[in-house]
Amino acid sequence: MSWRNIRLIFNREVGDQLRDRRTIFMVVVLPLLLYPALGIGTLQMSLLFSEQPRTVVMLGADSLPDPPLLNEDGTAILDHWFLTASDAQKIHLVTDKTVGKSEEKTAEAKTDIETAPTDSPQKIEEDFEEKQALLKVAHEIRFRLDERKRLLEEKRDAILKEDQKLAELKQSQIEALEEAISLLFSAGNIQVLVIIPEGFDDFINEENERLADHESKTVPPEKSLRPFILRNSAIEKSSLAYGPVREVFDAWEREILSKRLTLANLPADLTAPVNVETLDLAKGSELAANVWSKLFPAMLVLMAMTGAFYPAVDLGAGEKERGTMETLLICPALRSEIVIGKFLTVLLFSLVTAILNLTMMGATGLHMLNTATNGQLSQMGDFSLPGFESLIWVGILAIPLAALFSALSLSFALFAKSSKEGQYYLTPLLTVTMGLTIFCLSPAVEITPFYSLVPVMGPALLLKGVLLGGAGPEGITWYVVPVLTTSFLYCWLALSWAIEQFHREEVLFRESERFELKLWFQHLFRDKEQTPNFTEAAFCFVLIMFLQFALLKTFGSELQKASEGEQGITMLRLLVVQQLVIIACPALFMGILLTSNPLRTFQFRMPAIRYLFLGLLLPLVLHPLSLELQMRLAWFFPALPEHAKAALSAMGDSNIPLPFVILAFAVAPAICEEIAFRGFILSGFRKRGRDGIAILFSAILFGVMHMIPQQAFNAALLGLVIGLLAVRSGSIFPCMLFHFVNNSLGVMHGHLGQLREKYNLAKQLTIKSGMDIHYPLWLVGIAFLLACFLLWLLARKKDWHENELPS
Repeated sequence: MSWRNIRLIFNREVGDQLRDRRTIFMVVVLPLLLYPALGIGTLQMSLLFSEQPRTVVMLGADSLPDPPLLNEDGTAILDHWFLTASDAQKIHLVTDKTVGKSEEKTAEAKTDIETAPTDSPQKIEEDFEEKQALLKVAHEIRFRLDERKRLLEEKRDAILKEDQKLAELKQSQIEALEEAISLLFSAGNIQVLVIIPEGFDDFINEENERLADHESKTVPPEKSLRPFILRNSAIEKSSLAYGPVREVFDAWEREILSKRLTLANLPADLTAPVNVETLDLAKGSELAANVWSKLFPAMLVLMAMTGAFYPAVDLGAGEKERGTMETLLICPALRSEIVIGKFLTVLLFSLVTAILNLTMMGATGLHMLNTATNGQLSQMGDFSLPGFESLIWVGILAIPLAALFSALSLSFALFAKSSKEGQYYLTPLLTVTMGLTIFCLSPAVEITPFYSLVPVMGPALLLKGVLLGGAGPEGITWYVVPVLTTSFLYCWLALSWAIEQFHREEVLFRESERFELKLWFQHLFRDKEQTPNFTEAAFCFVLIMFLQFALLKTFGSELQKASEGEQGITMLRLLVVQQLVIIACPALFMGILLTSNPLRTFQFRMPAIRYLFLGLLLPLVLHPLSLELQMRLAWFFPALPEHAKAALSAMGDSNIPLPFVILAFAVAPAICEEIAFRGFILSGFRKRGRDGIAILFSAILFGVMHMIPQQAFNAALLGLVIGLLAVRSGSIFPCMLFHFVNNSLGVMHGHLGQLREKYNLAKQLTIKSGMDIHYPLWLVGIAFLLACFLLWLLARKKDWHENELPS
């Protein structure tokens, strides 16, 4: 590989991109203009437009007791009752007091021609008519509410008399009345209606006098008077108005309660005996860091991805459309050097896009905050950019993210037939990226050994922890090595895929074609091949996962319906149904319908006897290694949820006969999962002639199908061995035997506690410790040596089967 050729390709591609005005606009000009424009526009909008006042109607304002809730003319609620003073300006109050004042003001305005334009007779009269209409609707609603109260009492009496028919009649009348009240409330443009009962002030004063005279007699609940607040939470305006109104009445009620306690010579904290004192230790810089820790990782991931995709499409599919791919291929540079040069170009633009967007977003946000607070400290404290060290980490972690997205985008771009098709690939890539990003934003998600190895999540969570600083998890720098290592490993795999595609003429020079569903089905069933192709195998896996997701709720409801003693057997029955319906049936149907030789597709043929022995011996020697590895790595994986633990414990119920457990956990998976993964899927992946890649992909998908991380990791490792056994033997039967023996050993391991009590040999061959029951190191060492020997026998080159799969 010549770095001189890579540098020449890199300079060529960068020059072409810099001459493209669209690229310069998207990468440089747009961030420089977009964020300042958004900031200025947001500030202008906040200055020019204010929140529309919410209409609150109050009936019976004359019956409000002290302390005063409204001002003297009843046109507004006093400001000091609001928790936030600005909320007072958002409430447009209409009371029966204000209508009387408005009528007097209208009469005065009609006789005074020199009234100011803002208080003109016409405007005052329109305002008066609007308030009259609101009060008319409010009185109509109050009348119907009184009728509803009467019906509720009659319904209560009917229930006490056990007159079910009358109670149902009253209930239907109540529902009809509530529907009419709802229509009146919505049509009347009232957000909140407050009804103060007549004589409420006298009632409160009498209660105060009784407390002052130390009388213990209280008013019965049915004779007490209470204000009534009507709202509609389904209407957003009503919900917004109800919040401040509820806060006002709560504060007003506390003031009345405080007065009553004083009159009764009781302590003021009687109603709050605990009276908890709180102290918030968060500093302003920590609050700001909390915001940046959510904003920077999310924007870095999204901007790195979008910044890489469009240049990659232009350098890949765009070359095909412009007809310059042939000219590039005849240059003396190797194809791998061409791909690396293009990759470095995409990486450059991805990094510039991400860093420039973050810089402008941070600067604009700080400017808007300083403008809004007039340069003073905001409620969040010292809202400044993270420190220099944190910003260095932003730049460092931007590199693996940009490298991964650049390699992936270039691979998709080279695979696409046109720029239009390449842009279609942006949607699924963006969807997956946003899903991982949103998951990282959750405050409950922190970086762990397992998450540090997940693509995108590792760098995002590491950057989140670094920006949190002292508020984040301790020892976070220990994750730097695994995050960077795995990120560059994923980048290398994606880049290798791009290089492989660049070596395939059918990918580079294929033209856009029209797709017709009818012709595709005709080709599918008329021109059958002996074995499936890569696309059909991948679709089979997607179909299996979709069916698992679709039937998950059904299985959960069936499990909930079962009684506590039957949950275990119900779970086993559902597992067998899942194996047959979700896993085996799609593979069998696709193998029969889409291939001309299902026997060869599923490798239904007798193997050499030595492979049956390997299928029997390998799981026996690998079981101690698998169990030890699983226990030693328990700290690495996320803990199982409680409901998952409960389901597993239900399946391990000792009352369930052992043959049923073996059938559900060993026999059904051995047949169904092998038919799907070492039968149809592995055959489809092997169609391209690269058996190593086919074994690896089928093992990974086999692990993903188990979904639980611990099981997925163990299943993927065993899937590598089973896949190698399938390729070497040319038969699926040794794989089924391996799978059956392995799962049976797992079932028997769950009964080791009972076996240790009954048999001395079981006690000698096992150890019981804090990690549950496992095997001694000497037995694990012997198993390791035997496993290495058996795998060496299996992997020997001369043992390749002569008739593997037709091309």
